[in-house]
Amino acid sequence: MSPGRRNRTLPSMKLAYTILYVDDVAATLTAWEAAFGLERRFLHESGTYAELETGSTTLSFAGRDFGREHFTDPATRATFDGPPARFEIGLITHDVAAAFARAVHSGMVAVVEPALKPWGQTVGWVKDGNGILVEVASPMGDG
Repeated sequence: MSPGRRNRTLPSMKLAYTILYVDDVAATLTAWEAAFGLERRFLHESGTYAELETGSTTLSFAGRDFGREHFTDPATRATFDGPPARFEIGLITHDVAAAFARAVHSGMVAVVEPALKPWGQTVGWVKDGNGILVEVASPMGDG
C-alpha cells in the first residue's frame, strides 16, 4: 500500500460469488446438483447463467460466449477458450468419503482419492466434464 493510502479506510469487502464459464450451463448445473447435492437457486430462461445454493457465497455458471461478450480486448477474450486452468472449487463436508463416492457415481472424474492430510483435513479431488477441479474436504480439524 502506498504511504498516502495508509490512513484511508477501505470499504469492507466480502466474496459474493464465483462464476465458472462452461459450454453447457444447464448440463453443468444438473451435474453439480447430482454430484454434490447442491440446490439450484436460479437458472436464467436463456440458459446462459445459473446459480447454486452454497451458503453466503454463490457458485454460478455462465456460458463461455456470454462471458466473452463482456470484453473487447483479445487477451481477456482468449481466456474463455479451452478448459479452466489453475482453478479449484473447494466444498466442505463432514463425510468426505461419501461425498467423493457420490460425486464419482454421478459422473465426476476421480482425480485423487480422499486421504487425511498432515494439516488435519481429509481431502479428495474430482473433475467435472468441463475440466473444473473440485476439492472435497472436511472442515479444518475435522479430519
